[in-house]
Amino acid sequence: MGQRQKPFKAMLPDTVKAQLDDLIKKNKVLLFMKGNKHFPQCGFSAQVVQILKETGTKFETVNVLQDPAIRDGIKEYSSWPTIPQLYVDGEFIGGCDIVKEMYAAGDLQKKLGVEEKPVTPPKVKLDDGAVKAIKGADEGNGDVLRLEIGPQFQYDLYFGPKKPGDVEVVANGVTICFDKQSAAKADGLVVSWVETADGGAFRIDNPNEPVRVKSLSATELKKWIDEGKKFELFDVRTDEERDIAKVDRARALDVEGEKALLALAKDTPVVFMCHHGMRSRNAAERILREGFTQVYNLEGGIDAWSQKVDSTVPRY
Repeated sequence: MGQRQKPFKAMLPDTVKAQLDDLIKKNKVLLFMKGNKHFPQCGFSAQVVQILKETGTKFETVNVLQDPAIRDGIKEYSSWPTIPQLYVDGEFIGGCDIVKEMYAAGDLQKKLGVEEKPVTPPKVKLDDGAVKAIKGADEGNGDVLRLEIGPQFQYDLYFGPKKPGDVEVVANGVTICFDKQSAAKADGLVVSWVETADGGAFRIDNPNEPVRVKSLSATELKKWIDEGKKFELFDVRTDEERDIAKVDRARALDVEGEKALLALAKDTPVVFMCHHGMRSRNAAERILREGFTQVYNLEGGIDAWSQKVDSTVPRY
C-alpha cells in the first residue's frame, strides 16, 4: 500500500502546528492540495479530488500555494514530502498513489464510511489494426494491457501488472484492464490504428470526454473528400508556402478566410492544415474556444498528404 517517508529534521513552528491541528480537527475529510476542489493546479491533486468526488463524500481542501508556511509545514507535520495529502478523521491517509490504491481496493470507501459503488464494465471497441499492433507489442511476460484515463482525459495505453480492483473488458478478443476511475469514463470508447507520417499510432475516440481538437490523418481526409462529406478545410500557412504546395480543396486562413470561418455554424466540421501539423493545431485550439464543436487537425500536414495521398504535391 506504500510506506511513509522518514520524518523531516526541521522544526515545525508552534503557530503553524496549531493552525494545522485546527484545520485537521475541524474537517472530517481534508485534502491539502495545489489549487482547490473546483480548480486543481496539478495532476496529482486533480486525481485525488476526482476520487473523493466519485465516492460522494463531503470534503474540504486547503490550497497550499496560497501560504508557503502551510505548504512547507504540512510536509513536516505529516512526515511526507509531497503534495497532495489526505486526512480523514484526523488520520493521515497518504498521497496520490496511496489514495488511488486504497480506492481501487475499496479500503478508502471503508475509511470514509461510504458504500462502495459498483462499476459497470464499459463497452469498448478495438479495430483490427489496433488488435494487430497490441498483439505485436505483447512480450508475453504476463503483464496485462492497461488503459488509464486521467482527470483531463489524458490516455495511457500500456502493458503492466494487474492490480486489485481492476475492471476487465474484452474487446475484439483482447482483454483490457481499467482502474475504477478510468472505467467510469470509458463507456463507448473506440481504439483504432491510424497511419501517420511516422508510421502509425493508436487513436482513441471517447464520447465522454469534453470537446477538444481531434486528429485526422491524410488518408482519412482523402476518404472524406472521396465520400463527399461536408466539411471546411483551412490552410494556415503563408502565401509563399501555398505557392509551393497546396491541396485544392483548402482555403487560406487569411483575413477573408477567417471571416468566412467565424460565420459558419458552430457544429460545422472544420479541418486545419499547415506544413507538419503544429501551426494548424494552434489555430484549431483557438477556434475551439470560439465555440466550434467539430474541430480537426490534419496530422503531419501537407507533408503527410504528399507522402500518403498525392505524391505530385511537392515536399519542402
